[in-house]
Amino acid sequence: MTFYPATLQELIDEFQEMDDKRERLEYLFELADEVNEFPTSQWSDLSRVRGCQSEAHVHVDVAEGLIHFQAGADAKLVQGLMGVLTLALEGLAPAQALAIPPDFAQEMGLTNTLTPSRSNGFRNMFDKVMSEIRGQTEG
Repeated sequence: MTFYPATLQELIDEFQEMDDKRERLEYLFELADEVNEFPTSQWSDLSRVRGCQSEAHVHVDVAEGLIHFQAGADAKLVQGLMGVLTLALEGLAPAQALAIPPDFAQEMGLTNTLTPSRSNGFRNMFDKVMSEIRGQTEG
């Protein structure tokens, strides 16, 4: 059994309690409000999440040993997925974040809720964020 950071485990539990795909989607839309806004004026090719249907951008900063995560997207659903990552990663130590396996989305039931292309986009977003965390902690 995988041990997740407390906030992510709570999120997984909440999603698992929802039987209805529509209910999970509505909750995802609510999670869009959890995102620390990454201003569109700062979006660039470097911040773009490749392989995402929408225009999606992330910015990761590791300061004083903790992760600070900003994101933005032109679609509310994608913003909600970013909200999941915000709740999962904000304020964690990099080692804690890097220990989170990407399959937590399946455990949540998120991958069953999303279209295959949205699921793939979320995985690309997760991979980009993890790569940025690694890049800032290995240097």
